Amino acid sequence: MEYKIIGEPLPVVICDLNAGEAMLSERGSMCWMTPNMKMETTSSGGVGKAIGRMFAGEALFQNRYTAQNGPGSIAFASSFPGSIRAFDITPGNEMIVQKSAYLAGETGVVLSVHFQKKIGAGLFGGEGFIMQRLSGTGRVFIEIDGHAVEYTLQPGQQMVVDTGYLAAMDVTCSMDIVAVPGVKNMIFGGEGVFNTVITGPGRIILQTMPAWGFAAAVRPYMAKN
Repeated sequence: MEYKIIGEPLPVVICDLNAGEAMLSERGSMCWMTPNMKMETTSSGGVGKAIGRMFAGEALFQNRYTAQNGPGSIAFASSFPGSIRAFDITPGNEMIVQKSAYLAGETGVVLSVHFQKKIGAGLFGGEGFIMQRLSGTGRVFIEIDGHAVEYTLQPGQQMVVDTGYLAAMDVTCSMDIVAVPGVKNMIFGGEGVFNTVITGPGRIILQTMPAWGFAAAVRPYMAKN
């Protein structure tokens, strides 16, 4: 499977498949395809995995697209202005991503629910107690709100992130929360009460405009109308 990502800040990924190759996507992600792409709605692993995906912010069912009678092409568009990033998932090289980040992927990639081990990180870390885990083998495409900024953390190295700006991280990274120091900072600083702390080793990907941040920015103008 070959691909190209075009069109930021309203990106689309165009995938060229060989005959017999297939991809999975979330409902409503496909925007155009060649006529020989066969669509099939599937639970992708049974009821248990389907329910797990629902808790991770995705639909119960996924769409499988298979190229028949020769090569085929299919495009998947982002649902929010930002970036689409591609990752190669292999055993031991898994990713943890924000809820609803999964856009599409090869059939060998497994999408499942990921629970934060630390209750504090789950309740106050910006993405809730539940995130998405990408495992298995294959290429996967995820949505990132706004521009993607990537860092590689060394063992023990940390990054303090404002709530909701963490888009993805390697499974080797850990996540916790810390309170913003000082009562005055909490009340008047405008940065909330908690920050997310990511500890390496591993890669982290931050996003410059979480969907909730965009909604909060335009809400005052919508109220005037």
